[in-house]
Amino acid sequence: MINQVTIVGRLTEDPEIRFTSDDKAVVNVTVALNRFGKGRRVDHAADFIPCVIWGKQAENTVEYCQKGTLVGIIGELQTRNYTNREEKKIYVTEVLVDKIRFLNKKRESKEMEIEEEQELEG
Repeated sequence: MINQVTIVGRLTEDPEIRFTSDDKAVVNVTVALNRFGKGRRVDHAADFIPCVIWGKQAENTVEYCQKGTLVGIIGELQTRNYTNREEKKIYVTEVLVDKIRFLNKKRESKEMEIEEEQELEG
């Protein structure tokens, strides 16, 4: 069986780290992917893919990435479900990240920092 996912897209928000009860780092991010090709439903449509990053990669993601950062992810698709407080079954499909690469050029990263500083000042 093969279960491998490769995606390249931009983070939809700043990553935030959490720690499990046994002190393992975990980050949940959403990656926006533009649709392309004949099959796209509308121009400039995007898909939003939830991803889970563990351990040192999670820590590095928080340190080096922010909203809009271009990332490449290799991982596996996983599904799970749970029952919420209203007793409704919730189904979740997400990518369990094996590898993440930060693809922004240094110049782009610096420009993003400058834009962010300007937004805070103005």
